[in-house]
Amino acid sequence: MRDIVLINITGEDRPGLTAAITGVLAQGGVTILDIGQAVIHDTLSFGILVDIPATEAASAVLKDVLFTAYKHDQQVRFTPVSEDDYGQWVAGQGKARHIVTLLTRKVTAEQLHRVSSITAKYGLNIDHIDRLSGRRPLDVPEESGKGCIEFSVRGEPADTAALRAEFLSVAQELNVDIAFQRDSVYRRNRRLAVFDMDSTLIEAEVIDELAKAAGVGEKVSAITERAMRGELDFRASFKERLALLEGLPETVLAEIGASLRLTEGAEVLFAELKRLGYKTAILSGGFSYFARQLQARLGIDYVYANELQIENGKLTGVAIEPIVDAQRKADLLRELAEREGLCLEQTIAVGDGANDLPMLGLAGLGVAFRAKPLVKQSAKQAISTLGLDGILYLLGFRERDGAE
Repeated sequence: MRDIVLINITGEDRPGLTAAITGVLAQGGVTILDIGQAVIHDTLSFGILVDIPATEAASAVLKDVLFTAYKHDQQVRFTPVSEDDYGQWVAGQGKARHIVTLLTRKVTAEQLHRVSSITAKYGLNIDHIDRLSGRRPLDVPEESGKGCIEFSVRGEPADTAALRAEFLSVAQELNVDIAFQRDSVYRRNRRLAVFDMDSTLIEAEVIDELAKAAGVGEKVSAITERAMRGELDFRASFKERLALLEGLPETVLAEIGASLRLTEGAEVLFAELKRLGYKTAILSGGFSYFARQLQARLGIDYVYANELQIENGKLTGVAIEPIVDAQRKADLLRELAEREGLCLEQTIAVGDGANDLPMLGLAGLGVAFRAKPLVKQSAKQAISTLGLDGILYLLGFRERDGAE
């Protein structure tokens, strides 16, 4: 004969409470079947599922738990669990698990309501909810705030594509980001991160800045925009734009390089990736002159970008082959993963343009960052609300982890 009981304890968090309760259970020879504890604003919620060997012993043990909790000014609730219900609970442990991540400048009840409603609509059960972002002071301006809530959900959606589409629609409506990914062993064990450069690591398209200096800014910008939206072939449009830069003095490169600004969160992201043992790379359809500057500044391991041909101190309007286009980026991701002894599931790729889609699709975690609509819809994940350091949240990184 056995008694299976769920013990719920709530009240003001106090040091030593867990030790006191488990001490009582230890004296009764109790087996712990499940346990969980959370503290929100110094208020404790503590649950223990126990197997007590005999009815007489159960009565004494539960009485002692009640008395101990009372001494610590806690409330207790006992819920009997049948062996059949427990058996069904055990049988459910093989179900698929996913992570839903909400990224926002300020967390609101509306956002949580919409996310949790969609998960329920598609038959997913929320097991855990955690705040990954740091504690938010009340006077922080919304535009500089940073919030992340992670939902651990159980089950397999009947229509994953429809689920993702609904998350994307709500994200656009509420100006948030919502990521949905399988909770696999690789999620916290990725080891290679590759990045596009222009409009991803830096807040500019360098070829457009060069074009402005050459007096053909509007013409080149229009071609760039169409190429990034996927309306033009990257290789052909790249050669067309580059040809318009013929004769531009080499000295202009240094001037533009000095004016480039890093994207929000870039320095934090690369510092944490380095601390966590990641290898990093730039895979860019931009130019190696500027990519090497970023490499030195951010401590990036590999750089692959286009080399400008320069003769007599002036740009010739062509790039030295091979050109880093969409397929080249995907090939380089494979090569780097192999070189580092990694499978593709252990890689991260980040970019904003249509020429990034092949590598985003190949990587274990592909992130469209502040991307064009076509890219955002096609990529596995998208971040538009926060800076580049928001990618850390998709890895399960807690903001407090950075201070360790």
